[in-house]
Amino acid sequence: MKILILGAGKMGVFLTDVLCFNHEVALYDVDPKRLRFVFNTYRMTDISEVAEFKPDLVINAVTVKYTIDAFKQVIPYLDSNCIISDIASVKTGLKEFYESTGMRYVSSHPMFGPTFANLSNLSSESAIIISESDHLGKVFFKDLYGTLKLNIFEYSFDEHDETIAYSLSIPFASTLVFASVMKHQDAPGTTFKKHMDIARGLLLEDDFLLTEILFNPHTQEQVEKIRKQLGALLNIVKEKDSDGMQKFLTEVRKNIE
Repeated sequence: MKILILGAGKMGVFLTDVLCFNHEVALYDVDPKRLRFVFNTYRMTDISEVAEFKPDLVINAVTVKYTIDAFKQVIPYLDSNCIISDIASVKTGLKEFYESTGMRYVSSHPMFGPTFANLSNLSSESAIIISESDHLGKVFFKDLYGTLKLNIFEYSFDEHDETIAYSLSIPFASTLVFASVMKHQDAPGTTFKKHMDIARGLLLEDDFLLTEILFNPHTQEQVEKIRKQLGALLNIVKEKDSDGMQKFLTEVRKNIE
C-alpha cells in the first residue's frame, strides 16, 4: 500500500518508522529539517508531489490545530478512491468535515504519546477506532494497532469525546493545578519528583492540544468533580477530622483497585 503521512512530528515520524518496511511510505512536512532522519521513506516538502505519489491512504499526523487545514491542502492532489485518516486526540469538527468531502475516511486515536510511552512495549497502551469510519480503513488500523500490541476499542465520535474528557481532562487539569502552585525544592521527595516529571512532559505538548482537550464539552463535568473532592479534602484537613480522612482514603483506594 502507498501511504502518505502528513507532519513530521513525534507521531508522524513514529508511524513512518513502523510502516516503512511493509508499505511504500512518503512523509510530507513544510520544514525540510524535520525530514532529515527518516528512513526508507520518500520525503516531500512540496504538496504538489503528492499527485505523482498517488497514495492509497493518507494519515494526517499534524498538530490538532491544523488537522483540517492540512486535509484541505492535500485533498486536491488525491485520487477519489484514496482513504483519508486522522489520529487526532480531539475530534471536534472532524465528523462534519469528513462527511463534507465525500471521501472514504477512517478516524482513530492511539492513546499514547512518545513523551511518556515505552515505544518498545505498548501492550499496556490503547487505541480507539471511530465506528463511523470506512470498513477497509478500520481493517488497516486494527491490523496496525494489533501489530503494536495495543488494546483496541471501537467508539463513535461522540463516545470518543466523552472518553477523552475523562481519561485526559482529569489528569491534565490535576497536573496543571499541581504545577501552578509549584515552587523550587532543594530536597524534593520521590513523589514530588514523579509529579514534576509528569508536569514537565505535559507542558511539552502543543498548547492548542492542551486547550482543545480542556475545552471539550464534556470536560467541565470532570473538572467540577475534582473541585468537589478538593473541597471535601480541604474541609477534612481544616477540621483535622481523622475519621473523615480514613473514610476518604478508603474510597480513594476502592477507586484505584
